[in-house]
Amino acid sequence: MTYKTDIEIAQETVMEPISKVAAYLGIADDELEHYGKYKAKVTHELWDRIKDGPDGHLILVTAVTPTPAGEGKTTTSVGLAQALAHIGKKVTLALREPSLGPVFGIKGGAAGGGYSQVVPMEDINIHFTGDFHAITSAHNLLAAMLDNSIQQGNPLGVDSRRIVLRRALDMNDRSLRKIVIGLGGKTEGIPREDGFDITVASEVMAILCLSRDLDDLKGRLAEIIVAYTYDGKPVRARDLEAHGAMAMLLKDAIKPNLVQTIEHVPAFVHGGPFANIAHGCNSIMATKYGLKLADYFITEAGFAADLGAEKFLDIKCRLAGLKPSAVVIVATIRALKMHGGLHKNDLATQNLKALEAGIPNLEKHVENILSYGLPVVVALNAFPTDTDEELGFIVEKCAKLGVSVVRSDIWAKGGVGGIELAEAVIAACDAPNTFHYLYEEDASPADKITTIATKIYGAQDVNFTPKAMSDLKLIHELGYDDLLICMAKTQSSLSDDPNAKGRPEGFTLTVREVRLSAGAGFIIPITGAIMTMPGLPKRPAACDIDVDGNGRVSGLF
Repeated sequence: MTYKTDIEIAQETVMEPISKVAAYLGIADDELEHYGKYKAKVTHELWDRIKDGPDGHLILVTAVTPTPAGEGKTTTSVGLAQALAHIGKKVTLALREPSLGPVFGIKGGAAGGGYSQVVPMEDINIHFTGDFHAITSAHNLLAAMLDNSIQQGNPLGVDSRRIVLRRALDMNDRSLRKIVIGLGGKTEGIPREDGFDITVASEVMAILCLSRDLDDLKGRLAEIIVAYTYDGKPVRARDLEAHGAMAMLLKDAIKPNLVQTIEHVPAFVHGGPFANIAHGCNSIMATKYGLKLADYFITEAGFAADLGAEKFLDIKCRLAGLKPSAVVIVATIRALKMHGGLHKNDLATQNLKALEAGIPNLEKHVENILSYGLPVVVALNAFPTDTDEELGFIVEKCAKLGVSVVRSDIWAKGGVGGIELAEAVIAACDAPNTFHYLYEEDASPADKITTIATKIYGAQDVNFTPKAMSDLKLIHELGYDDLLICMAKTQSSLSDDPNAKGRPEGFTLTVREVRLSAGAGFIIPITGAIMTMPGLPKRPAACDIDVDGNGRVSGLF
């Protein structure tokens, strides 16, 4: 059977005007700022009107540890929203904006798939409403103002050997990880080592996603630590008088973007941090809007439950005062067989032995979410090669954990293929819920890191390198011990070794350094060999992307 590609399906979709999509949620046209016919930002005036209303149910979608076989977390999020709409529920969802790095790198588009996508797919994946460009510009304005202050007599006494702010670019470019700037003579700046992080790892991205309004945004920007003085005092964005101009660049980017699914369900797409090197959740503002405007609100957290979901629950929920009603964990039989040791080319045939070896990965993620006191539904994304025996095996295993398993076919069928899943999620929303956080804020950073590593990842111990210990000592001296933890770890394993599949046990997690994001409100332990500026693969996805003379895009996933 020949299947249409995601972009072919998206391009055949007849979209509704965004004003009509917004009207489904009770949003008036004058509460929108239009970006053409099918995209809009919602205004602050809308929030002022709805902020005192009740919240709907908050449903978090997460997944097993990702594999090349694919899991379909975003696709499930979209399909679940469409399914809830099919059975008469007032629903909306919120996703993150795709980064150009993976779009042109190895992953391709990030707007869902098949008949469970958000549209206009090409716009969402490329440039969209310019939010990422604004974030990149605000970040690099701060970097430029720091170097200019040093050039202009260094009135703040910045020690150029202790600059911690790197520059940002929304593209995978390994050549920019470590660079030297300021070469060429006296008028060209002060020579020093520098480097780039991908924009999704920028503290400015995190701040935009975690801010409640423009004033909160500006206050957080002011607290970004960019460097230290010769006598060890932190230099912040406010010391450079940069935060006002940075906020100005972000005044429109902070407004959530509204689009639609293929079946015209309203969808907010706003913010885009990665969950392996940042907190991996869409903006608090988009989440707040969605909760006020619908009875059921669906959102996703990046990568697997050990990364995005942990950060959603321990960072975003804590900072925004959120309480999830239920959590959906997405898996595929194919992915679990890969965790059991099968090669991608061998997944089409039944193999219960490989499934038995791989299912502990799913079990660990289920156990982790249950440990937060939350109801769980496992969504098995359907593939034609799945067998009844394999499905039954997973149902039996999850039943021992008290968790239901629902097979969904939302890629091929859209919302209709997820109705059973929607009904299971509604039931879960009404189940007992004793949500609590994993760790206390007043625990030491080392204890919080160790708690995440041992309880969520399954590590036996944590090794802090001398550099990491020195970083933690400085964080303590600055009075930031009570900040939350945002782990940077490979997405390919529960451990810090990307090659350790399934459910690794008995390993030691290595923290090689710890970065401070004072404006965002968290500490970032850098584990294993994780990079904050990815590189391109041998054959980037960009090689297959093209546009014809009429502006029609091809090859985008």
